[in-house]
Amino acid sequence: MPLAEAGTLGAEEPLSPLARQRTQEHTPKDNPSMSYVSEKAERRAVFGKQVKVLLTPLSMEEEKRNKRLPQKRLLEKFSSTEGPSEREPKVKKSCDDPPSQQIRDVSYKASSSPQGVIPSMSSLHHKSRMVSPTNASVTVDHDSENNWDTDSEGSNSNVSYVDGSSQLSAYERKRLKNITENANFFASLKLLESAARLRKMATKGQSHGIKRVKPKKTEAETVRRRSMRLQRVDPSGVPLPEIPAQPEPVIDEYPQLPPGPLPMVPTNQNKSSELTDGFLDTWTKISQINPNDTEKHICNLERYKASLSHMILSEDAVTKVVKNRIYSVAIHPSESRTLVAAGDKSGQIGLWDLNSKSEDGVYVFIPHSQPVSCMYFSPFNPVHLLSLSHDGTIRCGDVTRAIFEEVYRSEEKRFSSFDFLANNASTLVVGQWDGDVAIVDRRTPGTSSELTANVNAKTTRTVHVHPVNRQYFIAAGAVNVCIFDTRYLKPNENKPISFLSGHTKSVASAYFSPITGNRVVTTCADDMLRVYDTSSLSSTISVLTAVRHNNNTGRWLTRFRAIWDPKQEDCFVVGSMARPRQIEIFQDTGEQLHSFYNVDYLGSVCSINAVHPTKNILVGGNSSGRLHVFKD
Repeated sequence: MPLAEAGTLGAEEPLSPLARQRTQEHTPKDNPSMSYVSEKAERRAVFGKQVKVLLTPLSMEEEKRNKRLPQKRLLEKFSSTEGPSEREPKVKKSCDDPPSQQIRDVSYKASSSPQGVIPSMSSLHHKSRMVSPTNASVTVDHDSENNWDTDSEGSNSNVSYVDGSSQLSAYERKRLKNITENANFFASLKLLESAARLRKMATKGQSHGIKRVKPKKTEAETVRRRSMRLQRVDPSGVPLPEIPAQPEPVIDEYPQLPPGPLPMVPTNQNKSSELTDGFLDTWTKISQINPNDTEKHICNLERYKASLSHMILSEDAVTKVVKNRIYSVAIHPSESRTLVAAGDKSGQIGLWDLNSKSEDGVYVFIPHSQPVSCMYFSPFNPVHLLSLSHDGTIRCGDVTRAIFEEVYRSEEKRFSSFDFLANNASTLVVGQWDGDVAIVDRRTPGTSSELTANVNAKTTRTVHVHPVNRQYFIAAGAVNVCIFDTRYLKPNENKPISFLSGHTKSVASAYFSPITGNRVVTTCADDMLRVYDTSSLSSTISVLTAVRHNNNTGRWLTRFRAIWDPKQEDCFVVGSMARPRQIEIFQDTGEQLHSFYNVDYLGSVCSINAVHPTKNILVGGNSSGRLHVFKD
């Protein structure tokens, strides 16, 4: 029975002279403490194959590092291309051993005869442990690893374990091999170089803030056929002359009405003209009054306050008279009937007969094209209704002739307000937005003024004549409020008789008291109502009373204008921003006497107000064209 099959160990055979010589050459003499393998090799015949045992110095530190290395460190450690081939044995020098300590390579050649034996694995393991663990390590290199580990890779090849690779398991060696092969495969694909080349091409193709020019179409566009009319060619082929370009028409927001008288035809009456004729006849009848009947009488203050408390607002005393915002209000002086007029932003004038038996009793006329900012019934002849507009015209509505006659017209100027200079209403003083004033005589033929004077103001919003000394008038404009004498007016360099000081912002209005003219009330944008004593006209007049009042009406409301009650010398009326909405009455001392309000029928701000000269009637107009009439 052969010894190889029995698996028994044979006797030790003496080394050959060549093997003994190699052993002596590689034996380190500097370190006598190191143990060596016995000179007699153990052999075992395994199909005539050769086994090599490589002894390498092993330190305890490497034994401590006997751990599984990660993929990156395995690649860095074993993929070096320097030195000999990976299958050739490599020697790692230990930091503790001198350079003279080299690897002892002991070769055992097994006999090809069946009597050849090799040491068993247990014996070989025992032999390798004879090496000092602190100084040496053992590396085994054999031709066929399948005899020791069935999972080892490759056969019939010489494998060398480099720099501690003897500590890797078969799985780790296989894994290392796969990693190496994969890395070589991906390196052969040259993916990084391809990505860099594509990135470079994309960077070159980008346009940095430069618009790309679209390529022109190569195909020829089809030519559209055009008629000879569009080509401006007559049938004979001769080109037609060019038509000069006409300017585009400018649409005026406020178209100018034609000069001259306008018929008094209401625009809101679609029925027969009988109602209109009846209204005009009524207006004529109530105007037949004696001017002396309208003489103003001063009553006791307590009686006056009591009369105010009896004035109420009812449902039938509220109606819409004009279409847009109200700029002016006037009351007919008749005591038999109540006739009220209102002028709005678009140039309309609405007349409302509160005693009419018709549906609403409202008649609307359009004598102007821009806001009607001032309007009065003639105190001498109430059949005339004079109105002033921003369109540069003053018209007189004559009910007897049923026309709106043109009194004063200017193509360059824009008017703001007017008042009667004479008691018979034959002459007027007219304020203009550019700061000038004009004197107009209605008896003079034509529509021009007698005099235009510069009163050294940026603008003139209101003018008002003194009730007793009618040669004086007061003009309110930007910040200055001045009293002038019409007898000394000239085109330029006019000096005022008196200057009313104390205003810090633009003044909306200034009016003399109705009976004596000894007081002036002003409405200023600095939220103040001021009262001045004008009984003696000095060069500078100081404030007598100042009342704090909210006058900030804003853009969509008409500015407040405080007016005197014609029946009471020392009381004036003004609109209010307070809630509930109301109309306030103050005394010239600054005391508030009364507030007119009704939460059911008055829900808006009445900026413009008017008071009947003899009766207890107060009319307030709001910015939607609606009138509210308080009466007893």
